[in-house]
Amino acid sequence: MTAYHPLPRRRVLSGVVAAMLALPLALGACSSDDGAADDGKIELSFFWWGGEARAQLTEQALALYTQKHPEVTFKKTWQANQGYFDKLATLTAGNDAPDIFQIDDNYLAEYATRNVTADLAEYTKSGKIDTSKFQKGLVEYGTVDGKLAGLAPGENTQGLVYNKAKLDAAGVALPTTGQTWEEHIAWAKDAAAKTKVAGTMDPSADYKAFWLWLRQQGKELYNGSELGFTQADVQAWFELWKGARDGQSTPTPDVIHEGNATDVTKQLVVTNKALTSWVWANQLPELQKNTKDDLAVIAYPGDATKQWARASMYFSVYRGSKHKDVAADVLNFLVNDPEAGKILGTDRGLPSNLDIRSQVAASTDNAAMKETIQVMDELGKNFGPAPTVPPKGHSTVRSELIKAAEEAQYGRATPAQAAEQFFAASQAAIKR
Repeated sequence: MTAYHPLPRRRVLSGVVAAMLALPLALGACSSDDGAADDGKIELSFFWWGGEARAQLTEQALALYTQKHPEVTFKKTWQANQGYFDKLATLTAGNDAPDIFQIDDNYLAEYATRNVTADLAEYTKSGKIDTSKFQKGLVEYGTVDGKLAGLAPGENTQGLVYNKAKLDAAGVALPTTGQTWEEHIAWAKDAAAKTKVAGTMDPSADYKAFWLWLRQQGKELYNGSELGFTQADVQAWFELWKGARDGQSTPTPDVIHEGNATDVTKQLVVTNKALTSWVWANQLPELQKNTKDDLAVIAYPGDATKQWARASMYFSVYRGSKHKDVAADVLNFLVNDPEAGKILGTDRGLPSNLDIRSQVAASTDNAAMKETIQVMDELGKNFGPAPTVPPKGHSTVRSELIKAAEEAQYGRATPAQAAEQFFAASQAAIKR
């Protein structure tokens, strides 16, 4: 199909599409494999989002599966982020969902609770899908209401990327994993004075920074289908970063607004408008491509054991698929076969299978990729338990945090007022 360039983020499901997704699923006759076609052939449909490079790699891996299992072929469909979940919801509503589809933690819980996804736990328990080489907690983060709704082909975690070249040139000590939030802000103020570049991007609009900070306070972003924090927690978070802005540890609001964009090419550590950017650790190689300065990555501030093994995305199997057993075998192949791992590389995050990850690390000549794998493997030794998968409305909560944080960043609202705005909007989002 026609290749598209990926767009920053897909929009939230419209009411109409969500309503279609809510339609009852006529699954009775499709609850188990009904065998192959008369000629012994099985065709599985596979749907994913991404760019042309991902499409080529995925198609190569699936072709390898067919080479090893000639009776299985694939109907492959892919598109850019924009409109992907609208299309998936439409297919699901018509009981015509793909046998295997890609999904992320914005929507996994929603699809799982509507019984769209097959429970893959039976396959992991039997060993037909082998997760023994996965990082601790990675399988957990695909579990919804006790059922394994999605299998992670790649792993991620929070990563603070910093401009090592500029810091070294100015003789500034590098930031380190284990600094408190207050120590990081103080470091950023000193670094800004010596380099004449803002010390740190203001991450008050960054849900993953807020989430980790909450975990370090003994809270969570969510407790099941409820918010796991209070309005007072949000206010304290916004006040922390107001202090950083007032102390000139961060850039100006207009520059912070640029950094709130999700496009990697607009991150401030790349545009030389801040010495750090708050991203996912596996984005270091992509960031490095966009600057001549040497970059490096560490954990976010605070207790690094509160970080967790996060699925970069998932593969799910449609509950109504006539070939769930074969689909499960395909997933096992994609995450555990060494040849498939060599093909797929790190396109969907660092390989979940740690042996495959080591293989990729040994074969790549990308220094940033080697460092990312090394840092994540080191952090992974002390990862805490994974939180529950975000409930329906998570994507709206994320966008509402940006809105409220920017009100505080620009001084249009006090931290207390911005916290009230965000807390009310978040409650409404997850109760829709």
